[in-house]
Amino acid sequence: MKKDEIKKLDRQHVIYPWKAQRGVDPIVIDRAEGIHFWDADGKRYIDFCAGLLCINIGHGNQHVLGAMKEQMAKFTYVPPSFATEPKSRLAGMISEVTPGDLDHVFFTNAGAEAIENAIKAARKFTGRHKIYSRWRSYHGATAGAITLTGDPRRWYAEPGIPGVVKFFGPYCYRCPFGCERGSSGGMQCLETLKTQIMLDGPKTIAAIFIEPIVGTNGILIPPDGYMKGLRQICDENGILLVLDEVMSGWGRTGKWFGIQHDEVVADIMVTAKGLTSGYVQLGAMIWSKKIWDHFYDHPFVGGLTYLGHALACATGVANVEVYRSESLIEKSRINGEYLGQKLKELLEKHPSVGDVRCRGLWACIELTSDKETKAPLAGFADTRMNVSSGLLKRLYEMGLHLFAKWDFIFIAPPLIITRDEIDEAVSILDEALEYTDSLIGK
Repeated sequence: MKKDEIKKLDRQHVIYPWKAQRGVDPIVIDRAEGIHFWDADGKRYIDFCAGLLCINIGHGNQHVLGAMKEQMAKFTYVPPSFATEPKSRLAGMISEVTPGDLDHVFFTNAGAEAIENAIKAARKFTGRHKIYSRWRSYHGATAGAITLTGDPRRWYAEPGIPGVVKFFGPYCYRCPFGCERGSSGGMQCLETLKTQIMLDGPKTIAAIFIEPIVGTNGILIPPDGYMKGLRQICDENGILLVLDEVMSGWGRTGKWFGIQHDEVVADIMVTAKGLTSGYVQLGAMIWSKKIWDHFYDHPFVGGLTYLGHALACATGVANVEVYRSESLIEKSRINGEYLGQKLKELLEKHPSVGDVRCRGLWACIELTSDKETKAPLAGFADTRMNVSSGLLKRLYEMGLHLFAKWDFIFIAPPLIITRDEIDEAVSILDEALEYTDSLIGK
């Protein structure tokens, strides 16, 4: 089909997420390879955000595509009550790289469904109802996951499921308790949480759900000791710790999973995205031994038609093989250090760049209208102005794909990216930031 025909059909029938349909004018993508994709006019773009933070091994990996074709020739689907080689192999491979005793895997279609099942598991295991989740978080768009979410995407689904309680986690650039970066801000977050739990009744709380590194609310990296302190709070009160590793997992942060920077083991972990690098949709809820032991004799009431889908699991097996054969976890760590250095140069150069945060090949530039006061440029939920639409327009014109919203610019390239390719992408971003610089004072 020609581009005009595709766009006509698209706008007549396709509903796009998170926006008014009137203003939708999508770029028509024709093909993709490595860290690049091309539109229907042949224009090349650097995919500096790995699709939507998922194409970790890059586009068009032949090993994964070959494994998908091989599985399709055998069968693509059987009911989840049957065992299959792809499902069994992938579950075993996941258990080899997850921290501690997180060895037992329940497959889902995506991260949000993994969250939904983790809510059910936590409530059933503990016999308690309340679920804690932090402000400035995102856990998915399904009923339970969006209720756990701590940003404006939750507003339109309220009141949501009952029993969900919010707390403040660390945000060291803008500490909710007024602490200076490098001080005891993270510990103040923990002390306040302890008080909140005491007042709320610790024996009423089933679990705390948290992203070990907050994703689309700013790549908020917790200070040293915070996650260990949170683990201790959970242990002292019989509360389960549930980690959302949908974005931070699978090498994105320079380790297999983001929590490994803090040497903490969760009771339940959920993951998706990099599990198959987006080649086929797949998520997983992963239990520790104590959760498994409970449900060994008690039914876990949860199930999905496509649980352990054979094609998706075969894709996941091949994807993990690529992580290992190409040393992508280590490459993420090494090239992530280089990316962090390049972004610090942008921090020093541009008056609109207030902060940069980077761990592995996962980074955020936070914009400001005043570096001294940290006053926002766009503001929370664009309360001052919409900056991201103008910025993204300029980036696409220059051939760079990124995700941006409010005062945040997110960087998460495929883990196969080279330093020369990082230089090329950062150079484009450097030029585009002249636009945000120009908005100061408006």
